[in-house]
Formats: sequence, C-alpha cells, structure tokens
Amino acid sequence: MARIVMKFGGTSVGDCDRIKNVARRVKSEFDRGNEVIVVLSAMSGVTNQLVDYCKQIAPLHDAREYDVVVSTGEQVTIGLLAMALHELGVPARSWVGWQVPVRTDGAHGKARIESIGTEALTQCMADGQVAVVAGFQGIGPEDRVTTLGRGGSDTSAVALAAALKADRCDIYTDVDGVYTTDPRIVAKARKLDKITYEEMLELASLGAKVLQTRSVEMAMKYRVRVQVLSSFVEAPGTLVCDEDEIVEKELVSGIAYSRDEAKITLVKVDDQPGVAAAIFGPLTDANINVDMIVQNVSEDGTHTDLTFTVAKSDLERAIKVLTEKTDLKYGRLVPDSNVVKISVIGMGMRSHAGVAQKMFKTLADKSINILLISTSEIKVSVLISDDYTELALRALHSAYGLDTK
Repeated sequence: MARIVMKFGGTSVGDCDRIKNVARRVKSEFDRGNEVIVVLSAMSGVTNQLVDYCKQIAPLHDAREYDVVVSTGEQVTIGLLAMALHELGVPARSWVGWQVPVRTDGAHGKARIESIGTEALTQCMADGQVAVVAGFQGIGPEDRVTTLGRGGSDTSAVALAAALKADRCDIYTDVDGVYTTDPRIVAKARKLDKITYEEMLELASLGAKVLQTRSVEMAMKYRVRVQVLSSFVEAPGTLVCDEDEIVEKELVSGIAYSRDEAKITLVKVDDQPGVAAAIFGPLTDANINVDMIVQNVSEDGTHTDLTFTVAKSDLERAIKVLTEKTDLKYGRLVPDSNVVKISVIGMGMRSHAGVAQKMFKTLADKSINILLISTSEIKVSVLISDDYTELALRALHSAYGLDTK
C-alpha cells in the first residue's frame, strides 16, 4: 500500500463533469488499496473573478479580507469532489485549511507554510477515507485565513506530501508534462521525461506555469518525488527528481518566459553608500519582490541610474512606495510594463562555456535589443520588449537544438 497525494488544478475541476472525471481518477488509486490525499484548486476562472470583486470594492484593499474572499473557491471544489466520490461508493471527507491545520505566517496573499498538523488526516486515512483538502489556503496568526499566492495549491500538495511522508505527489494539470518551452508558441517543443529539481525550480521561477516556484523548492528540500501529468490524457508525464536519476544531461533543458514583469528606472540617483538600501528596504517592507537589478556606472561621481524589475501586479504599489518615500533623492521615475523576461536553463551550463554568448548572438541576429541581463550557475535571463516574445522563443529554441527531432 502506498500513500499518494493527488493534486488537481483549476482546469481539471472546471465544471461538474470534470470533477466527476477527477473522482474516477481518485477511485482508481483508492481501489488499488492506496491511501489517498487529494488537493484541489478552485474552478478555472473563479479565483480571477473573486480577485476582480476585491478590486471593484477597494483597489487598495485590506489583504486580510482579500484572503477571506479569494480562498472560498477551493471550498466549493472540495465539497463537490467529496460528493462525487460518495456517489462512486468511495468514503471521503473534505478539509479546509484551518481544519487540517495548515499553519502559515501572516503575509496575506503570499503566506508561507510554517507547519502542517498530520494527526487528523492520518486518522482520516486510517478510517478508510479519502481526504480531500483545499489547496492554496491556511491559517495564520490570530487565526486569520491566509492564502499562499497564485498557484499555491501546488505548494499545499507538496507540503502535505512531505509532512505525511507520501510515496509520491502527482500534479494533474491541463498539460501532459514539462516541455522544453511553451508548445502553444513553439510547435516544435518537446516533452521531457525527467527534469532535475534545480532546472524545474529555475523554469518555475522564470515563468513556466506548470508548477509554482515554492512547491518545487519544497520538493527539492524534502526530496518529494513529483510527477506532472494530464488530467485529460492517459499518458506518461514528467518526473521531477534528483540529478543523479538523469543519465544524459542536455546543455539547455528548457526556455522559459514571463510576461509578469515590469521595469522601473530611477534616473539620477545620488551615488553614495546606503542609497540602494534606502530604495529596496521600503519595497521589501511592502512585500514587493525585486528581481533583476542593474546600476549604471556614475560618470560624474555624483549621480547614477538604477533599473530593476518587479512583478507587473506590484508595479503600482512599487511606484506608490517610492514616490511617497520623500527622503529618496532621484531625478525621475520611469516605469515600463511592456517587457518580457526570457531565460535559458540547463544543468549542462555548469561545464560548458558559450551558452550566454549564443543567446546574445541569436537575439542580435533577429534585431532584438536586450534591456537587462542576469545569470546564475544554470540559467541566463534577459529582459526584452514584449513585442518580440514569440520571435525570441522560436529562435532560441532552434539555436540550442531543442526542436523536435
């Protein structure tokens, strides 16, 4: 008997027929004698609608009440799936975040899991029931409802798999695995049989929508074996695993892109010690993550330009924080939301030179201007105009030999 966590995303539970299909999938695992924990997202589109309601009521809303609203979508799907399982003769019980409990910090909208109580779910499975758990949500300080950020149900699933020492965590979604890049843009994209935790982490953090970044971080930390599978097609998926399990490593395994980027340039910043801390400190206090950072060399020794990126959804808040911080000395603030981040990722970069040079030359050959550059041991990222996204992806995919063979 195995203990399995099965997570289903919004498209997988998009309507009642799809929820019934999920119930049949769960029943198959249950009938094999396995202990099953199911983690669900809200129906596709529901969370977006709930977010929109919050914006209509108050554009700069109370984050605590925002979490109360947007966490309700998962409560609907877990109740419906439990009913569907009952109809198939499978004993099941639904669990919202506070009932488990999933304990988090107080960063509403972006909460991090601190601990998970396992006693109740363990007893549920010992009683022969399927535990159907609401993803995306938890309970924070003062017993306030919290949410884990968009895609947080993936993190809920991996965290439960780690806490319950599950044999595996299966993530069911609307794609049948992890591809070398977005197959909707690049027709020659290939599905990967296996990918390392490190590569998947880079892909997820750099724009690939298959898995949430924090879920991959947690899987890597606790060595949770994760499979990405299709809810609609019976086919092998992609295994996210240790590097040791992959015999032949590609130079570049994938190319990711993120349109959730916005660029801010502060022109004529005072070039003196402590200025960067004075700029980024308030952004950190406001829970605004800064990604790529470039500071120009000061020509006159007194002023410089500082450019950085934030999530597009944080752009207005970032501008508000910086403009209200009256002790900051700069000439003007220039925002730009028409940008995209393109990244090439691969474990093979550790032992091969020239990966970045090939990226820069390929983009230059297509007359695509690079706005910002950042690198790590296994990735190179550039910021370019959003107008060139598709052209850049196709050109780079071919340049690194990733097209379908």
